[in-house]
Amino acid sequence: MFPAEATQRQIERYRAMTGEERLKIALDLHEFACDIAREGIRRQFPGATAEEVEQELRRRIELGRQ
Repeated sequence: MFPAEATQRQIERYRAMTGEERLKIALDLHEFACDIAREGIRRQFPGATAEEVEQELRRRIELGRQ
């Protein structure tokens, strides 16, 4: 299967889903991305507390909105 065909099949599957199913996928992907970012923050700041990691994550999310 070629990438364009796979993409088309995936789009068809998304279109067949309910809005609730698509929203769950989006929220799961967001949480996955946040988990990866948290790991990066922990590696960058090994002594950071859980609260400090969350503060840095929020800061980075805000930077992305600008």
